[in-house]
Amino acid sequence: MSILEVQNVNKSFGGLKALQNVNLKVEEGTIHAIIGPNGAGKSTLLNCFVGKLVPDTGSVTFDGQSLLQKKPHEINQMGVSRVFQTPEIFTDLTVFENVMIPCFAKRDGSFELNAWKPVTRESDIRERAEQMLIDVNMIDKRDMIASSMSRGDKRRLEMAMCLSQSPKLLLLDEPTAGMARADTESTIELLKEIQARLKITMAIIEHDMGVVFSLAQKISVLAQGTVIAEDLPDAIRSDPRVKEAYLGTAAED
Repeated sequence: MSILEVQNVNKSFGGLKALQNVNLKVEEGTIHAIIGPNGAGKSTLLNCFVGKLVPDTGSVTFDGQSLLQKKPHEINQMGVSRVFQTPEIFTDLTVFENVMIPCFAKRDGSFELNAWKPVTRESDIRERAEQMLIDVNMIDKRDMIASSMSRGDKRRLEMAMCLSQSPKLLLLDEPTAGMARADTESTIELLKEIQARLKITMAIIEHDMGVVFSLAQKISVLAQGTVIAEDLPDAIRSDPRVKEAYLGTAAED
């Protein structure tokens, strides 16, 4: 069953057609990669998923509900979380404090801090935050200041923050960008582990083909604002249309 469905989506910026009749489906419980050369429209499409952009025409449906005209925080509350290309964390706070913030947001929706009610009394929030850090193998770093960590650990922290909201769909925008190879491999294993354990659906935009073919169960290829192929990884790897889009010419047999 499709959890995310895009139908006939078009988006233009002045005379530039960023997306043209885009159609794709992300099946529930899978890891679905969206790839394409620079300027293909990947980021524009992702921004249509999270409410930062509204398509000129077409529909974007998540779990049977339209995402159009909804604000980003409303989409998040529906069950869609986004992992940004540059980790979005609170760099001046500790790892544990970072995870507690989305735990509060999940429980309370919008909330105000009460100066007379110490956070130490929030046992349910503290237990939830601790479990999230255990899940991403960071409980030993709970008291570190977030700015002092490696990029790979910052990504793990952001994953814990997203997972604390119990999303149905996790959108990842180049999750290994700027990482050393060791951090990249660690992130791949973390995503595999999370998907296997939680059965969470993931849609990944990624330039590193090693990451894509290590993770994806299905791949959609964007070129010049439209989907030119959507298939299993082995079929995408050998598709002449994909080779032409990346290399400028179809590979000879």
